[in-house]
Amino acid sequence: MSLRQFQNISRQALRCYSMRRTLGPVLELSRGQRQCLRLCTVLLPVSCAATPTYATSSAAQHSTAAAIDMSANGDYKNAASIYEFTVKDTHGNDISLEKYKGKVVLVVNIASKCGLTKNNYEKLTDLKEKYGERGLVILNFPCNQFGSQMPEADGEAMVCHLRDSKADIGEVFAKVDVNGDNAAPLYKYLKAKQTGTLGSGIKWNFTKFLVNKEGVPINRYAPTTDPMDIAKDIEKLL
Repeated sequence: MSLRQFQNISRQALRCYSMRRTLGPVLELSRGQRQCLRLCTVLLPVSCAATPTYATSSAAQHSTAAAIDMSANGDYKNAASIYEFTVKDTHGNDISLEKYKGKVVLVVNIASKCGLTKNNYEKLTDLKEKYGERGLVILNFPCNQFGSQMPEADGEAMVCHLRDSKADIGEVFAKVDVNGDNAAPLYKYLKAKQTGTLGSGIKWNFTKFLVNKEGVPINRYAPTTDPMDIAKDIEKLL
């Protein structure tokens, strides 16, 4: 990193810090300011302007840490629920899905450059806003398997992308494969429980799995299904 780049990053960090001090206590903010604070200052510890948008190597594009064995015994077929799986969040931290026990869960494989991205980001945000406080959790797994349409790296690049897209879509995890031998065990389990039409393979970005409060997948929706069209099924489970 050159001295000029370091100075630019330092100035960005100082501006971000000053902005946070200027905003004052969260309770005094408007709804719009709170949303910006949630998307930027809480999820984004440093300025996005200082973070590269895309990965610079294949290793950065796909987190190998995300491919860890997510089941307790290595056999996804014997899992009774999603609660037996552990995944990596976008920053590389281990997250046991038991954390979401008693919640209604929607699992989605997301992409940034897909023709379905804009509508799904908008409608998933609407679902979270409408049902989040009632017990819905959306688990988003970036996947680059379909037309290389998820080029962003894990971590700050992913957070910046979602912030810039105004996509407050829920929990975001490390990039995974959803098909093939290297598919995440969680996705192998989901596909085994809900096979879909024309085989169990995930067909494209934004395939959705609805999971009940017991952690059992009960429905699967095509990539073209509008997230708000799932609302009636979600309400039945809440």
